[in-house]
Amino acid sequence: MNAVCVFITGVNRILFVIAAAAIFAVVPMLLYEVVARYAFDAPTVWAMEASTLVFGPHFMLAGPYLLHLKGHVAVDIFSAKLSGVPHVLAGIFTHLVVAVFAGVFAVVSWPLAMNAYGMGETSFSAWNPPIWWLKFIVPLAFAMLFAQALVEIVQAARGKDTNEIGADA
Repeated sequence: MNAVCVFITGVNRILFVIAAAAIFAVVPMLLYEVVARYAFDAPTVWAMEASTLVFGPHFMLAGPYLLHLKGHVAVDIFSAKLSGVPHVLAGIFTHLVVAVFAGVFAVVSWPLAMNAYGMGETSFSAWNPPIWWLKFIVPLAFAMLFAQALVEIVQAARGKDTNEIGADA
């Protein structure tokens, strides 16, 4: 079981690093757009849309590992005061809610991605790139969030302190 938990967290870490690296593509795109627009009076039709298309996957793919790092916004006015078994049960309950939420979104978003693929969906802009493949990032990200939430439940049930950033991966 530990190997599965480490594997899931490791995959999420790789997706996190890919998402972090992808954001570095946005800066040159927007820089090119600004220079083309203001220095040469020749704006692009693709730069703003391309940067937007990178931001979506960036946030979606970073989310599961961010759950592991405890990097999401949390209102812990009650759980911070708990210790021992009540603290563990609160953590299990919280991650169970996340798992249900992510599982439902993964299942519901899969047919939407398949439909976008079937239609060969594009953005309908002046540039009009194919965007159907981006729709598959949504069920992938939520499936990985579901899996990571289950990992956090297992680790909490084992009494393992996952409050340390980067624990187990």
